[in-house]
Amino acid sequence: MSENLTIDDTATRWSSPDRGGMPLLVLLHGYGADEHDLFGLVPYLPEGIAVASVAAPLAPPWPMPGRSWYPIEGLDGRSSAAVTLAAESFLRWLDTAATEAPSIALLGFSQGAAVSLQALRLAPERFGAVVALSGYASPGELPNDEALEELRPPVFWGRGTHDDVIPPALIDHTAQWLPTHSELSGRVYTGLTHSISEEELTDVHRFLTKWLDGVAAS
Repeated sequence: MSENLTIDDTATRWSSPDRGGMPLLVLLHGYGADEHDLFGLVPYLPEGIAVASVAAPLAPPWPMPGRSWYPIEGLDGRSSAAVTLAAESFLRWLDTAATEAPSIALLGFSQGAAVSLQALRLAPERFGAVVALSGYASPGELPNDEALEELRPPVFWGRGTHDDVIPPALIDHTAQWLPTHSELSGRVYTGLTHSISEEELTDVHRFLTKWLDGVAAS
């Protein structure tokens, strides 16, 4: 895998061409999806924000469609190093795409949630909030983890009781790691599989509204 992944900015979907000075929410899709997948969530999100949905930098093995942030197959599948490479590529994209946003939040699903949390760990001062849906925090230590413990940024972690995609060991690790590195809120949704429910979106809306209220007050 390339050590210098690149996100195709021409594939990014924006909620509005006129977004100067608006808080920015970036959507990071899951494995085998693309920039169109999470864009359907825009009507469920608070007003007054710009929304960008990015395409992951890799193509999964044939015949899987869509894009991927990092490999999940093989002995090195879901490796922390691969998640870090993906997060670094995302941060480089952010360097040029979000120069005017007063505050940035991330919403990731599955792989996108793992990359969102890894980006937060790499650059904790850059993000006002993170929504991690049906995902996990990658194991291992990063240089800014200690700073993250001090900052404790708000993180919403949502998952379903019937989600059998994310390995239980990664769920257990995340359940122990997030409370010590963030101001954690979240919920486990009874009967939910590896997906997003309207009930969960209501909670996400409430969480992001609180983030926006903080941006407006600052």
